[in-house]
Amino acid sequence: MSYASQKRLAEMIRVDHAGEHGAVRIYDGQLAIFGKVKGMEKTADLVRHMAEQEQEHLNHFDKLIVERQIRPTAVGAFWDIAGFTLGAATALMGEKAAMACTAAVETEIDAHYAAQLEELAASGADEDLQKTIEKFRADEAAHKQTALDEGASEAPGYELMTKIIRFGCRTAISVSEKI
Repeated sequence: MSYASQKRLAEMIRVDHAGEHGAVRIYDGQLAIFGKVKGMEKTADLVRHMAEQEQEHLNHFDKLIVERQIRPTAVGAFWDIAGFTLGAATALMGEKAAMACTAAVETEIDAHYAAQLEELAASGADEDLQKTIEKFRADEAAHKQTALDEGASEAPGYELMTKIIRFGCRTAISVSEKI
C-alpha cells in the first residue's frame, strides 16, 4: 500500500474515532439532563441505547487507533467539551430538541460514512474497515430514524438548529481528519 493510501486510511480512522467519541459525549450530555428528570425515563432509555451503540463504535476505533499506531485528533479535548455541551444544551431545550440534535448529527455522519465507503470501494483498500463502516452507518441511520420518530422535526427552531449543528459536524469532520 502506498504512503498516500496509508495516510488516507489513517485520516479516515482518526476522524471516525473523533466522531464516535463526540457522539458518546453528546449522549453523555443528554443523559446528564434526562437521567435526572422524572417523566423523562423513556427518552433517557432511548438515548442510553443509542449511547451504548456509539460506545461500541468508539471501542472499535480505539482499538484500530492503537493497532495501527494512528495519532488521534489533536483537538479531541475540545470536541469532548463541545459534544457534552451540545448534548446537555439540546436536552435542556427539551426532548424534541435533543432528538433534533441526533437527527442533524446522524444526517452528517451518514453522508460522511457514505463518502468513505465510496472511496474505499473505488480504491479496493481495507475491506475490513469498509465492513465496519457499513455496519456503523446502519446503526447511525437507525439513530436518525429513532430521532425523527420521536418528533425531532417538531422541535422549536428545528430548521435553524439543524443547520447550525450540521455545519458544526462538517467543521469537526474537516478539522479532525487533518489535525
